[in-house]
Amino acid sequence: MSEISTMKIWVLLLLVAVASAKVFDRCELAKTLKAAGMSGFKGVSLAEWVCTAYAESLYNTQATNKNADGSMDYGIFQINDRWWCSNGQFPSNNGCKISCSQLLTDDISTAIQCAKIIVSQQGISAWVVWQNACANKDVSQYIAGCGV
Repeated sequence: MSEISTMKIWVLLLLVAVASAKVFDRCELAKTLKAAGMSGFKGVSLAEWVCTAYAESLYNTQATNKNADGSMDYGIFQINDRWWCSNGQFPSNNGCKISCSQLLTDDISTAIQCAKIIVSQQGISAWVVWQNACANKDVSQYIAGCGV
């Protein structure tokens, strides 16, 4: 195989790796959220946050969902563009003062900061999936064995 062909293969593999979404491991996410001060933030346990992220996105940083009203949800916490971020097309309140694309990166610090704004204003019940999948349930398995 020529040196140029080998280089082309490496460039292609690099592009695929860069274009791929980060899907967090359960414990990796728990540790990241804990380090960001999410454990107990506004009364929401770390296990509830991890449960919510699982139910919303399966821990996928690039998850998106189109809602019946035409709005979109973005990222690991499925933050909505009608209220919390702007995609430049859909009318938005943009309560987190961010571009929705910032919620689709492997670095979830912006998503965490926005989730803190949401839970500070509306509580964890702003996430309907939390109500259905996590509320009043034993969610301890979401952080079990993670050392957090």
